[in-house]
Amino acid sequence: MYYTVPVVGKVHWIGVNDRRKRLFENMWPLDRGVSYNSYLIVDDKTALVDTIEDRAAGNYIERIEKLLNGRTLDYLIINHMEPDHSGEIKAIFDHFKGVKLVGNSKTFKMVEAYWGIKENLHVVDDGDMLDLGHHKLKFVMTPWVHWPETMMTYDTTDQILFSGDAFGSFGTLDGGIFDDEINFDFFEEEMRRYYSNIVGKYSNMVQKAFAKLKGVPVKVIAATHGPVWRSNPSKVLDLYDKWSRYEAEEGVVIVFASMYGNTEEIADYIGRKLCENGVKNIRIHDVSRTHISHLINEIWKYKGLILGSCAYNSQMFPLMEQLTRELTHMGIKNKQLGLFGSYSWNGGGVKNLMKFIEETELELVTEPCEVYGKPNEEKLAQYDVLAKVMAEKIKQ
Repeated sequence: MYYTVPVVGKVHWIGVNDRRKRLFENMWPLDRGVSYNSYLIVDDKTALVDTIEDRAAGNYIERIEKLLNGRTLDYLIINHMEPDHSGEIKAIFDHFKGVKLVGNSKTFKMVEAYWGIKENLHVVDDGDMLDLGHHKLKFVMTPWVHWPETMMTYDTTDQILFSGDAFGSFGTLDGGIFDDEINFDFFEEEMRRYYSNIVGKYSNMVQKAFAKLKGVPVKVIAATHGPVWRSNPSKVLDLYDKWSRYEAEEGVVIVFASMYGNTEEIADYIGRKLCENGVKNIRIHDVSRTHISHLINEIWKYKGLILGSCAYNSQMFPLMEQLTRELTHMGIKNKQLGLFGSYSWNGGGVKNLMKFIEETELELVTEPCEVYGKPNEEKLAQYDVLAKVMAEKIKQ
């Protein structure tokens, strides 16, 4: 990257795009890459807000020096310590002599653990202010969105919210940095996938952060991933509010595990019957073909969820077990749930899917059905009830 972009007045975007990393947190596919956003405020005092991942740094320090134009860097504000944002802290600390690191007490425990830095630390707490001259920064503690030390920095002067990972998205910034420079259709799916997989487990803490920010005027949202929202920040605020309340759209996701096609045939039959009952948004996925992050994204999006598994060594299929384990870990809520399966010599798929219900406290729309052997017209007829009741539930 060889450029920086003004955000508002004395605030500059100084991020990078990462198109080389294949897996975010070594788990989630980056089909469209990811951006790491960092911001430099050049005021009476200068402040860098968050850094970037070290492996994507390139000429990062050189770009900072160019903006500083011979001045010193006074502060480095650390909103979040995950290495994709803190990766250049040690390099900044060593290069810009005397720079003060700004964070909360939990931040600095991690700073010491990562790099052994114990000096030039400026500890802040909820509501504390930092005066840069024109810009007056206020710190808002937002723990568990999505790490325990997470905080946000609010510029009271230009009403900019430096939000850390909150309101972020997968996807590189391909020329357009701001929401009014992009087609948001590219980002919405990736933003929900980012939210549901990375932040979704902590949705109750997202709601607590919203409560803290209630009534605070926000003109710009400057997250550490994805677009900078300067024209319509309410759009991303509304989306995060909706997702963190577990509000979903009318539609059904069917995820099946099938070794020889029998369970898949049932999934297709249920999909057709849902359509006949007036459901238009139907997504059917093979758990062995679709990455779990995309499954979770669509499950978060729609009200209805139907899971089907063949029996596998008297258990459910291993990849279906992985999906249910992840959904349990995330604390999935407010889903209309259906279950189905098939078996050849011994059951196990549906029986073990029932344990998922016990762990999540979700309720079934109707009793699960399991086909012995190959599906036929008579055996499939039992799924008419599941489709009918599911359609009624998601339309309520």
